[in-house]
Amino acid sequence: MPLSLPALAGTIDRRILINYRVDPTVLAPHVPPPFRLKTVHGHAIAGICLIRLRQLRPAGLPAWLGVGSENTAHRIAVEWDADGRTHTGVYVPRRDTASRLNVLAGGRLFEGYQHHARFDVHETATHLEVAVHSDDGVTRLAVVADVVAIVDIADAADITDAAARPLPGSTFASLAEASAFFEAGAVGYSDTPTAGRYQGLELCCREWRVEPLVVQTVQSSFFDDPARFPPGSVAFDNALLMRGVAHTWRGRVVPQPCHNHDL
Repeated sequence: MPLSLPALAGTIDRRILINYRVDPTVLAPHVPPPFRLKTVHGHAIAGICLIRLRQLRPAGLPAWLGVGSENTAHRIAVEWDADGRTHTGVYVPRRDTASRLNVLAGGRLFEGYQHHARFDVHETATHLEVAVHSDDGVTRLAVVADVVAIVDIADAADITDAAARPLPGSTFASLAEASAFFEAGAVGYSDTPTAGRYQGLELCCREWRVEPLVVQTVQSSFFDDPARFPPGSVAFDNALLMRGVAHTWRGRVVPQPCHNHDL
């Protein structure tokens, strides 16, 4: 039977999306069926979500009963076939959290089974520094980035025009294209301790808005591992920021593998 969680409501206090472009032939073996890679201009897209939640509680309860936590997830953009159509979302092989409650809940309280980690965060309105070290030593990552107003990037007063301008160094043609891609990937399927069994949740945002980030440094034990990603097979692509967004997590039915699926 698929795993299912009650709807949870809260606020995304801060969400950083660190995104990489990856050689599809290298990344494909890391994606289990029924999922397959979703590509952009010939590149697979993977990355890290660093999210701080606040006032998280079962939907319908008052906000003051909610809790907060720092969390991170490694994500791979995927698609799959179900109900006669193609769906898009993310496959999540690893989640870490600063909340021991989330770890002890074992996937019964919040999305996915999580590992405990230490988060060191230093931030202002325009500067972000986040470092994560998991207790088991598997996850080690650090990012230093600056927020750049979208109108500053485009040198234009109209935000719509600014979002249509090129996103420097990215496989995405513009901030608008990147924003639409990640907004469409709101459904995530996380690994559980049972091989081949996943937990599915959908992120529903009251308003979707992202800001570009200029990354000064980024380090990841996952993406910097040459045994997993040989030199030249992965590169940093872009980073996006969300702040102060009301949201709800809703359980999703997990698609079943196709026996003839061949990655």
